[in-house]
Amino acid sequence: MDALATEAHPALGQRGLRGVILVLAIACGLAVANIYYAQPLLAPIATTFKVSQGSAALVVTVTQFGYALGVLVLLPVGDLLENRALAARTLLVTAVALGAAAVVPNFGLFLAMSVLIGVTSVVAQILIPLAAHLAPEAQRGRVVGTVMTGLLLGIMLARTVASLVAAVWGWRAIYVISGVLMLGVSILLVRMLPRWKPDHTSTYPQLLASTLRLVREEPVLRRRAACQALLFGAFSSFWTSVSFELISRHGLSQTGIGIFALVGAAGAAAAPVAGWLGDRGLGRSGSGIAIALAVGAMLLAGFGVGNLVVLALAGVLLDLAVQGHQVFGQREIYGLRANARARINTVYMTTIFVSGAIASAVSGLLYDRFGWLALCVFGAALPLIGLGIWAWAALRAPRSTDPETTES
Repeated sequence: MDALATEAHPALGQRGLRGVILVLAIACGLAVANIYYAQPLLAPIATTFKVSQGSAALVVTVTQFGYALGVLVLLPVGDLLENRALAARTLLVTAVALGAAAVVPNFGLFLAMSVLIGVTSVVAQILIPLAAHLAPEAQRGRVVGTVMTGLLLGIMLARTVASLVAAVWGWRAIYVISGVLMLGVSILLVRMLPRWKPDHTSTYPQLLASTLRLVREEPVLRRRAACQALLFGAFSSFWTSVSFELISRHGLSQTGIGIFALVGAAGAAAAPVAGWLGDRGLGRSGSGIAIALAVGAMLLAGFGVGNLVVLALAGVLLDLAVQGHQVFGQREIYGLRANARARINTVYMTTIFVSGAIASAVSGLLYDRFGWLALCVFGAALPLIGLGIWAWAALRAPRSTDPETTES
């Protein structure tokens, strides 16, 4: 057990530990939600700034690029600096960026603030490893699972909350509310979390260099990151443009879009199921099924667009596929090198969000020029490539009954 866990538990006790883990789960959910608030608000954002729908989709693109940049440059700092102070101070910057986004008068400044929001929302990825450090060995999996549940709920509910808030107070209101919440969470982290400074002696440039070496030396990490990036690209394509389709074809209001977005909450149910299957050596087959499900979901969304129920079903299936596959992937890559999990996570998450940003930009252009069906064909092609990567790896992998060696 690490030094922090040994020192912190006598002071915290079980009740104190439960309170800290609850705070971490809430903080992760609220921080990561900032990346997704804009997705259902692109239509009113386009109207406010007098830009096209394709241009409005750039908000999602630059926010995800910002998050990828934050994972790349800020996450390794978690292996060097005291984590409580790092997380709390970063959230203060998030609050400032959110407040500025709520009042800026032009689209260029709004995009700049969106990048900063993305960069600083990476606090969620700093807090998850901190939860693992805080937990006793026997409870580590359950504790990390609890924090991950908070993060997933933040992802899944952000679109609904943003839509409902926009319906009542306008789209800028969610940025004000979230900015206040970030201030509150920053204070809460300082009051509730114990201090923890990593014992790494490496310099920041050395950590970055070792992160790049992981890409070269770990083929499993490259394969898992590529497959999840392709699935997340499909996920971003769907949720970036579906609000335009819901307004133009189905005549939904902002409240209706918020209710529709609730279907995404079903994706949180995939995490424990995927974890259970992975523990029983079904990670390889489960991954293939998840990727195939994502292909089917995008095709269903394209050819069933005239039916709102079918479109919602496609959203549910897509979210289940993406979240389930992520759990399979994280279970495998975290077993590669126990002393490099933060840097492994840096590679994994950077790849995923760069892919999501690119897919968001492409989907905006496709939707503007060719419509929903073209976007869905593009979204289906991405996981189809992932399915090819999975099949190639499955054919090459040795057969084994050991749960730790049956994943691809």
